[in-house]
Amino acid sequence: MRALQAELGFPLREVDITGDPALEAEYREWLPVVEIDGRRRFTYHLQVASFREAVAQARADS
Repeated sequence: MRALQAELGFPLREVDITGDPALEAEYREWLPVVEIDGRRRFTYHLQVASFREAVAQARADS
C-alpha cells in the first residue's frame, strides 16, 4: 500500500480497530479492508490494477 501511495499520491489513513468494540464489530470479519471515499472496495486481498482504477475513478468523481 505504501508503494502505491508513493506512486499514485493518494492520502492514506490506517485505522487500528483494536480495543474499539464498534469498529471491531463492523470490520473484524473483513480485515484487511480498503475503503476509498468511505466505500468498501477491497477485502482480504488488494488487486493492484483494480486499485489503480478505483483511485483514478475517485479522483474523477471529486
